[in-house]
Amino acid sequence: MAGASLFALLDDIATLLDDVSILTKVAAKKTAGVLGDDLALNAQQVTGVSANRELPVVWAVAKGSLLNKAILVPAALAISAWLPWAITPLMMLGGAFLCYEGVEKLAHKFLHSKEEDAAHKAELNRALADDRTDVVAWEKDKIKGAVRTDFILSAEIIVLSLGVISDAPFGQQVAALIAIAIGMTVFVYGLVAGIVKLDDLGAWLLDKGRALAALGRGILHATPWLMRGLSIAGTAAMFLVGGGILVHAIPALHHFVLGLAPDNLAWLANALGSVVVGILIGALVLAGVTLFQRMRGAKPAH
Repeated sequence: MAGASLFALLDDIATLLDDVSILTKVAAKKTAGVLGDDLALNAQQVTGVSANRELPVVWAVAKGSLLNKAILVPAALAISAWLPWAITPLMMLGGAFLCYEGVEKLAHKFLHSKEEDAAHKAELNRALADDRTDVVAWEKDKIKGAVRTDFILSAEIIVLSLGVISDAPFGQQVAALIAIAIGMTVFVYGLVAGIVKLDDLGAWLLDKGRALAALGRGILHATPWLMRGLSIAGTAAMFLVGGGILVHAIPALHHFVLGLAPDNLAWLANALGSVVVGILIGALVLAGVTLFQRMRGAKPAH
């Protein structure tokens, strides 16, 4: 009997872990749209940081990210337990914010010339080269800004994950959200650390023989394109995921989008419809935010 009970317990644990694994995978797919932008954004956060301080800065932001999730996960579980009706509105808010971020990035690209961006970068480099600049304070401000940004992105990930697993038993919700929180942090900041050190790896390989030198030059050439590709993929995913959340949350809109194409092309109609809705909603939110900032006399964010 004891042996049978032990095996039954182990089977229950294995089943629970399997369920949690499935829930985690599904939630991870739903939050993938945030990750592309998260990677590019966090890699850009260390722009201007000296090479020997890049990894400490990434580590400091990663610790801040874990603290953010330590706050957000219990809050999400409390909402699931006592305010389950709020999950869908929160998901819609998260989707609208994703769309807003996507449109804001596009607005910045089209409303600011390359010369303006180059001038801003040159000004930053001059400030860092100035002995009067407090580099330690500047670095701390950089970290605080990155942690604030991470809080928003982490909130999006947790809310989207909660929407996927809201019907699961509470214990599985706890395990899945913890797995998502830790897994996403390790994955994102591990990749960020690798990305920001790619140029150092390329430079190191230049002195290691002809074949490795060629590889080093390839890495140095590819790194800016990798960053650009992550940024583009992240922006596109914002509209796909954010717009998709809004489309699925409004049944009439969902049926309308699916009715635009035959059944065998429903996936394409859903994707294109999500992008269009995402851009429109993002543009409306950006217009509202810009108007509010102007009414307050503040400079628009984009």
